[in-house]
Amino acid sequence: MSGDTIAAIAAAEAEMAGFAAEKKAVEERIRDLRSREDLKNRVYFAKEIFEAQQDKLRLETEILIRKNTIKRLRLGVE
Repeated sequence: MSGDTIAAIAAAEAEMAGFAAEKKAVEERIRDLRSREDLKNRVYFAKEIFEAQQDKLRLETEILIRKNTIKRLRLGVE
């Protein structure tokens, strides 16, 4: 593998790690919001939960894109 390819793979892996950490934080936020909902007292966080779920999906997509980039880089070299 060339140095550029190794550097590109390392950068993609670093980005994946960052996105994974963000995703974990978003998942915790979703759990927190759901646990704080109180249906009897009409305390809902539907909008916040929906937005957090959308963010989680975005992060999952970003992670998938980086995984595919790494695979493509490795296949292009070998």
